[in-house]
Amino acid sequence: MDTSESSTAPESESESKAEADDDPGPPGGPRRGWRRWAMDTRPLRRPAYRRLWSSTIVTAVGSQLTAVAVPKQIYDITGSSAWVGYASLAGLLPMVLFALWGGAVADTVDRRKLLLVTNSGIAVTSVLFWLQAVSGADSVVVLMVLLATQQAFFGLNAPARTASIARLVPADELAAANALGSTVMQTGLVAGPLLAGALIPVIGLPELYLLDAVALCVTLWAVARLPALPPPATTTARRAGVREIAEGFRYIARHKVLLLSFLADVIAMVFGMPRALFPQLAAETYAPYGEGLALGLLFAAIPIGAVLGGLFSGTFSRARRHGWMVIGAVVAWGVSIAGFGLSGSLWLAVVFLACAGVADMVSMVFRGAILLSAATDEMRGRMQGVFTVVVAGGPRLADVLHGTAGAAFGPRAAVTGGGLLVVALMLGLAATVPALRRYRI
Repeated sequence: MDTSESSTAPESESESKAEADDDPGPPGGPRRGWRRWAMDTRPLRRPAYRRLWSSTIVTAVGSQLTAVAVPKQIYDITGSSAWVGYASLAGLLPMVLFALWGGAVADTVDRRKLLLVTNSGIAVTSVLFWLQAVSGADSVVVLMVLLATQQAFFGLNAPARTASIARLVPADELAAANALGSTVMQTGLVAGPLLAGALIPVIGLPELYLLDAVALCVTLWAVARLPALPPPATTTARRAGVREIAEGFRYIARHKVLLLSFLADVIAMVFGMPRALFPQLAAETYAPYGEGLALGLLFAAIPIGAVLGGLFSGTFSRARRHGWMVIGAVVAWGVSIAGFGLSGSLWLAVVFLACAGVADMVSMVFRGAILLSAATDEMRGRMQGVFTVVVAGGPRLADVLHGTAGAAFGPRAAVTGGGLLVVALMLGLAATVPALRRYRI
């Protein structure tokens, strides 16, 4: 049977063993009352997944400390926002290249060992960030080289980390596992920058890098306790090169549900992510509320909505029609963004953005579950490599598109038009290509 139309069983004895070792036994009876609405925590009964998830709680915040410290230090050195933007681009290219290669590597080696190596590399890079800061080097070149190195390690790490989840939990818990992980990451996006802002005046900027390195040690401990995650016994031994990366793209082209899951994210993020217009909207449309307050609320609203969606993910994480959940979530995202564009009130705008955050959480959960269940284990690393590139690249393309459209048509018209375009494109895609509509587990 075509794997694009159904979920897959464990593909190897080692995979079955990893699941069996961590099997907590049959879950309790059906959830009743308020528990039906709360986050589905079944995956946390499985020790290996629980270790991996617990480490994410610490590193989700720790990584944001470095994410704040790097642009802050570059701006302090140069006094130029342009250099902050250049640094972002310096980190993007190695992340994209190494995510694609890292996906191929993750399909050829023990993923646990790959995670140990790459997390060690990220931790060492954080220590080097700290050393350059305390030494007073004040070199933008050094910072950009370290950032590129760190993002290269991240590109190698992310596909293996996400692909491993399907070996740690059964298929019917993948959506719940993705909800748990995504909620933690979104919480880090809110709490990390707030903590960084509070700590810089107290302990100084260099120590943010050191705290991130300490947090990564927790991840190393958790990964070291995972079971071995070698390639399936049936996988032909091969090297991770251009041919394997190309085979990953051919695999996506052959399995329409995978291709559609990527296209759904591209549609939502490229045409419907208006963050590049937040500063202009805060300075013009919402200026009466205070520009600083407006800007902070606009940037925080989507992650806060995503966290709320994760906390109440019990309402959707047991859904079986994953394709329809993605379609509905992307349409809801587009409607919410269009509503934001039409909002003259800051508080109404925040509500619409928070609703968009909930929709984004639902989309992330089920797109991730589709990628893990519809692909065979020997291809999951490469699928996650492409996923990492799409997730990182989409919002950056959106910044260019919305910035240009906002300058030409005004920010509110650009936002509203983008949201409506998301709705039209997603409904058109769902109507013309039925594979996503039909997909279920």
